[in-house]
Amino acid sequence: MTTSTKDELISSAPQGVMDKFVKNILTHPQVGDLIEGMVLGQDRMALYVDLSPIGTGIIYGREYLNARDIIKKINAGDVITAKVVEAETEDGGYVGLSLKEARQAIVWAEAENAIKNKTILEILVKDANKGGLILEWQNIVGFLPASQLKAEHYPRINDGDKDKIVNELRKLIGTKISVSVITANPKEGKLIFSEKTGAQKERVEMVNKYNIGDILDGEVTGAVDFGVFVKLEDSLEGLVHISEIDWALVDNPKKLFKQGDKIKVKIIDIKDGKVSLSIKALKESPWKAAELKYKKGARVNGVVIKYNKHGALVSIEEGVAGLAHISLFGTEENMKKRLELGKSYDFVITLFDAKEQKMTLIPADLYKEVPDTKTEEKKEEA
Repeated sequence: MTTSTKDELISSAPQGVMDKFVKNILTHPQVGDLIEGMVLGQDRMALYVDLSPIGTGIIYGREYLNARDIIKKINAGDVITAKVVEAETEDGGYVGLSLKEARQAIVWAEAENAIKNKTILEILVKDANKGGLILEWQNIVGFLPASQLKAEHYPRINDGDKDKIVNELRKLIGTKISVSVITANPKEGKLIFSEKTGAQKERVEMVNKYNIGDILDGEVTGAVDFGVFVKLEDSLEGLVHISEIDWALVDNPKKLFKQGDKIKVKIIDIKDGKVSLSIKALKESPWKAAELKYKKGARVNGVVIKYNKHGALVSIEEGVAGLAHISLFGTEENMKKRLELGKSYDFVITLFDAKEQKMTLIPADLYKEVPDTKTEEKKEEA
């Protein structure tokens, strides 16, 4: 083929697709097959293609209109690739072909190859929405979810405002980013990209110079419901999960940290290029000192700080809390009447395990009403 159309329709085709072309020439084509042939010529609304020894193909009607921009560049004698849309036209004389669908089929095949080969692509960001970025590759619109963005491109919005998130993502419109294809589904027209996979090797190499136990200076890049993101160096962030912020209960990390805060963190895990950090690991566990003061059967005073599906969480001192199980009260409603949030009550410790940081409590006024099941079982055995 002597025009730029040949470059578009043939040279970009993966080897597997070209092998299929050869096979199709030797057999009668079926709908959906990609086939190669030489252009014989065209009249007002039809382009004729030599498919010897099978016969003649035709691009006409809607398929001709859909591909008219490509057809303008085609001359008699050019060899083109087309997709079979009719094994036999109504008059029975031709094989119905589509140029546009052939181009799309080749691009989808390229996308599948890009997944297998983990090919890195440089693609322009066309648009953004609250879920991520809109990219266009080879005239196919694809999507890059925000969850697949590299750390430096992920929108860190402290209050989670969706409009602010979109505004941050829109700053990337018009820029080129390195991505890889992670999903290619031509039937659904779904093309999904990831920026993370493109930088995974580089990130793993960067992370490898750190060790579990390292204590580092970091900068808060964002606080979310489940924790705090901390920049350790350019292009490398770690996460302090909400459970690793403090020994005391943390309800909302956003109230404790803001973007730009300088903090010290300790590495507690490194896995798959991800760094898990802790702030509370830099402080001595309050359970250590508590072990010397409390034991099963001790009477203590505690403040109700939270409800969960298991019962009421009760703090007996900073960083040391236990559970008053919901089964002690029959229903959640009864529990909330007996133990109001923010109020202090007397309790008896029924389990204390400092190593596992576990403690169970029973309101002191219920202590004699609820039997120790283990004691009762021993009595029955005797």
